[in-house]
Amino acid sequence: MNIIHLKYAVEVARTGSINKAAENLFIGQPNLSRAIKDLESSLGIVIFERSAKGMVVTNEGEVFLDHARSILERIEEVEQIYRLGVPVKQRFSVSVPRTTYIAEAFIAFTKALDPSLQSEIFYKETNAMRAINNILHTDYKLGIIRFSEKYDNYFFGMLNDKGLTYDTIAEFTRLVLISKQNPLSEKEILTSDDLGGYVEIAFADPYVPAVPYAEVIKEEVSDTSKRRIYIYDRASQFELLTENTDTFMLAPPLTEELLEKHGLVQRELVGCEKKYRDLLIKRKNYRFSPLDELFLSEINKSKDRFFV
Repeated sequence: MNIIHLKYAVEVARTGSINKAAENLFIGQPNLSRAIKDLESSLGIVIFERSAKGMVVTNEGEVFLDHARSILERIEEVEQIYRLGVPVKQRFSVSVPRTTYIAEAFIAFTKALDPSLQSEIFYKETNAMRAINNILHTDYKLGIIRFSEKYDNYFFGMLNDKGLTYDTIAEFTRLVLISKQNPLSEKEILTSDDLGGYVEIAFADPYVPAVPYAEVIKEEVSDTSKRRIYIYDRASQFELLTENTDTFMLAPPLTEELLEKHGLVQRELVGCEKKYRDLLIKRKNYRFSPLDELFLSEINKSKDRFFV
């Protein structure tokens, strides 16, 4: 395997065609086909499935191509630095759960960046498994994952097996988040019966391998409401809660400032003592960069405001 083969594979994946890729690379189609087969043989994997519609990337191929693209990007950076004198870019990447205290920390982090330095920032809101895979199979350096204590053994075991280190950022039980205009806002403590006639808002993609999706969803939502709205976008939760007073959400604590800003209140739910954990994860041999340290500093400040 060499750098040329990496470039070949990336271009074939981009175009989905040996012929188009060969034209773009200015080489013969037979030579390109032979190079891809040699690459697959040397790696012992199938990168592309050949079909009448073109070249389709396999699951193994996706993992390989993620690494290939990352290597090629680094090579291009080095060439620009030493050939063109381009300043080194600061890089920061993190995958996080869809949660407000981390989003607030990220906003503060972006404001604190040194404007005199070039930087590339990658911030992805997703579920725990994708955050783990982003570190293992792509170029993300940090992750924050969230899971119920019910899955402690599974996640701690998997992180150890994958060679990832972890530190607890926060532990919490969820509260009921509702509009001030919701009739339930007059109660200080709610019960499952109180929520029975309301619509629950929940995130739609919790994921725990080896556990049926229906079971994971059941773990994440209440067992009282018969009507639910599943969302992927964190920002839409406040709009729904504010504008539709028939909705509620089980969520980590918010600050009084945010509650007031969005016209919301949060209430304890009897029988909802389930604990959730937010863990910072990274590879064992990875050392925090200055940008990582800055982000974690803002996380700690934000956590102190949200988890009083």
